[in-house]
Amino acid sequence: MKKKIFKILLILFLVVSLTGCTKQLKDSNKKVVKNEITGQVLPSNILCRPEEEKTIELYEKNGVNLTSFPKCSEFKITSGGYDGIWGTIFVRPLAWVIVKIGLLVKNYGLAIIIVTLLIRLLLYPTTKKTAMQSENMKLAQSDLQKLEKKYQGKQDQQSMMQKSQEMMIIYKKYNIKPLSGCIFALIQIPLFFAFYESMNRLPAIFEENLLGFHLGTSPITALSRGNFLYLIFVVLVFLTTYFSFKLNSSAPSTTPEQEKSMKMMQTISVVMITVASITMSVGIQIYWIFNSGFTIVQNLLVKRKKKNVK
Repeated sequence: MKKKIFKILLILFLVVSLTGCTKQLKDSNKKVVKNEITGQVLPSNILCRPEEEKTIELYEKNGVNLTSFPKCSEFKITSGGYDGIWGTIFVRPLAWVIVKIGLLVKNYGLAIIIVTLLIRLLLYPTTKKTAMQSENMKLAQSDLQKLEKKYQGKQDQQSMMQKSQEMMIIYKKYNIKPLSGCIFALIQIPLFFAFYESMNRLPAIFEENLLGFHLGTSPITALSRGNFLYLIFVVLVFLTTYFSFKLNSSAPSTTPEQEKSMKMMQTISVVMITVASITMSVGIQIYWIFNSGFTIVQNLLVKRKKKNVK
């Protein structure tokens, strides 16, 4: 079963890598072209036409015929024709939803927040089960630790088989489905890439701002210009990622060594995501912050429900 999940993740990665990915706009010297206002590297395969005059000049100067692109306000799922499996099935529909909500609420930054929360609400029945599994696993820790001590040092085939059978009995007792935690990852990974692609390829988003912050600007670009306020988003990414990981941990820690290893992996993941966020645009960070924030609230509600049941 684990091999099947690995294959699914690999297929998703290949689909994202080989179809519909953002392509950088380059000048005649093969150097990437950046938005002078936000510092963002401009994509060449945009989904709709930019509105800022300087941005339009950059595209036209570097050989992109913008007359073939619709205005972002007129963007449709079918605009531009077939864009690979990933772009056609995931990126364009998500981009269309963000654009329509952005037009409705008059701000694309707010649209990102609304779409993120709407998707998480739609997926709540599935992600709630994952959170429930996390809590069930914690309840089973005492029995799992006893089982580990019972078979400590026994490596023969018969002992291993008996251990596996007794572990399945414990899982059944606490209603644990070991692989159900992978469901959230299978959903989360393509969603993140879809948001990443949509926001990178929509001029309506990377030309927009929210509360004075340019959605297309990354903290590292802002820092190079002496603007330290953008570090707020890096801090928020760190905090929401840390607490969402901490509350969503469902891996069994039957020994101190396993628990130490799990905590180490979580720490490394949080550090890597935080460091990566320095180069991510504010639009992507807003998605990540509210997505992780939803996970935190969801897990707190599940924990409270479990306590009330007790």
